[in-house]
Amino acid sequence: MINVKDLHYAYPGAPAEAVRGLNFNIEPGEIFGFLGPSGAGKSTTQKIIIGILRGYAGAAIVNGTEAGKAGPEFYEHIGVSFEFPNLFGKLTGIENLRFFASLYSGRTENPSELMKRVGLYDDRDVRVANYSKGMKMRLNFCRSLLNMPDLLFLDEPTSGLDPVNARIIKDIILEKKASGKTVFLTTHNMTDADELCDRVAFIVDGTISAADSPRELKIKYGRKTVRVEYRNNSTVKSEEFDFDGIGGNKKFLDILKNEKIETIHSQEASLADIFIKLTGRELGAVPGEAS
Repeated sequence: MINVKDLHYAYPGAPAEAVRGLNFNIEPGEIFGFLGPSGAGKSTTQKIIIGILRGYAGAAIVNGTEAGKAGPEFYEHIGVSFEFPNLFGKLTGIENLRFFASLYSGRTENPSELMKRVGLYDDRDVRVANYSKGMKMRLNFCRSLLNMPDLLFLDEPTSGLDPVNARIIKDIILEKKASGKTVFLTTHNMTDADELCDRVAFIVDGTISAADSPRELKIKYGRKTVRVEYRNNSTVKSEEFDFDGIGGNKKFLDILKNEKIETIHSQEASLADIFIKLTGRELGAVPGEAS
């Protein structure tokens, strides 16, 4: 669905490239996560792929079309939800969706039904200027679904949402995947990425340091140990053991046989742990242009 080869882009006047030789593919029906801190080049890459930024070097081919040459037909088949919602504040929520739906030549979703799905129906006649950030994020997400796109570009789709509304958005994303849609998700939220993505790519300073499924990354770079917590009299104690040879580890077996076990957990690293290990960066802002 998406094929990016040796992609480079520099903002006018910037001292360094924002995107530096990216290479990746996204298969049809896949949720692909582009993960990194603010300023890493995530949103720049997304803007190139959806045809907003031109003048790049390399190739960004989307469903057979070079993004830099995309015409009106290209936008009939993609949906985009930006991190910062671009909506008309003087229009109500339902008026916004009806207006954006009118821009498409093909069949569109029922705006009212979309608003019901994300919990905005009761506020459909409220001006968007009076919406909270989370409400604007949900309405912007609805906008991305209006034209029933085959390919969704989502930039921080759960930003500013409480856990209940974030769960609604994530469930819809998974439903779209189940129906065969492709999703390109850019985020610094590693929990969302771990839950949603078939594959992820870590990006820092405009380059990709690793790309694989969350599971494979955790297996490859995580700690292969198990932690046992047990109660000895009134004291809670803990021990860690390597996976290798654990079935014959006398101390481990003695604890299981003789102690009152409270918890046993394998110590897989989180995606955030692996990101820091591979890139040396935290998930906060990094120097450079905005993401």
